[in-house]
Amino acid sequence: MVEIINILDQDMKAAMKEKDKFTLSVIRMLRSEIKYAEIAAGSSLNEEQVIDVLSREAKKRRDAAADYVKAGRAETAKNLEQEVAIISRYLPEPLSETELTELVSAAITETGASTPADIGKVMGIVMPQVKGRADGKQVSAFARKLISK
Repeated sequence: MVEIINILDQDMKAAMKEKDKFTLSVIRMLRSEIKYAEIAAGSSLNEEQVIDVLSREAKKRRDAAADYVKAGRAETAKNLEQEVAIISRYLPEPLSETELTELVSAAITETGASTPADIGKVMGIVMPQVKGRADGKQVSAFARKLISK
């Protein structure tokens, strides 16, 4: 069984004992999404696939929180940000700006990218390396910034 799923199980039991309904509901939702992904895949997920599911759920909530802030619903946005904080416990440590800049610079050098039209080539090299540790928008922004220099 995947280590993250075991940790989720342990944390779910702890949340039940502590009667922490908010954390419990987030963990149950994560377990449900992992189960849906397993059913869709037709087999158990490996660690990388579980991280993909968790990253996707965190991204959904970040995007929704931003939309709620724009709509003037700060309380709902705050709840979603709290959910993201809980989900983030189970994700790998995100890359620092320095690490991301180094990876993108190396990919630009490797591909010989010199115009914004070449960003797809850079993204194709960088994204598999940063899977689960950096958002595609963030990588794209760094690539655009470095290419335009």
